Amino acid sequence: MSQQILIIGLGQFGLSLARVLSELGAEVLAVDIRKNLVEEASAFVTEALIMDARDETELARLQPERRDAVVCAIGEDGREASIICTALLRQMGAPLIISRAFDKTHQRILQLVGAHQVLNPEEEFGKRFATRLLYRKFIVDTPLGDDLHLTEISVQPSMIGKNLIELALPKRYGVIVAAIRSRTTGRILQPSASEPLQADDNLVIVSSEDAIQKLIKDV
Repeated sequence: MSQQILIIGLGQFGLSLARVLSELGAEVLAVDIRKNLVEEASAFVTEALIMDARDETELARLQPERRDAVVCAIGEDGREASIICTALLRQMGAPLIISRAFDKTHQRILQLVGAHQVLNPEEEFGKRFATRLLYRKFIVDTPLGDDLHLTEISVQPSMIGKNLIELALPKRYGVIVAAIRSRTTGRILQPSASEPLQADDNLVIVSSEDAIQKLIKDV
């Protein structure tokens, strides 16, 4: 059964999220006070409605308590509206409320009024882009939560011909090699501790962000 996601606020972030979730098979109900954005979203979401999320009666009609998740993606010019909306959603029993914040103060208030998760898309993108800009050996970097990342990096020249026992990555950096992907064949293999690494290998690793940066600097 498809997940039912309610997205409130159809700025650039909200529209993008609604589109991707729809493409992934979720049933998306998209809401905004602006008619033009609702009309744009209606081309790809399950349902799109014009509505002011500060209106408790109107919000209740969307049955947020029956959705798998609700994303309050109201833009920066609607901070007060996002706080009111988040508080109402919590009061109505929405099982998972993810609210968009724009600074630390806004984040604290959203948490206090009931958001289960708070995100700042611009800040998160900035951090990830800065990391990729400084450490261009990264191929993929996926946050897993609680400062845990799944990262794919190419085998560096100093690693070629050495095995994982010799490199001692867990001991030296706190890095766990979860898999090895061959760039030649595309195959993803379970890592062998005794097999020498090849120049066309990529390492798929699990670690903290600090461990990744330390590893990249050293190699």
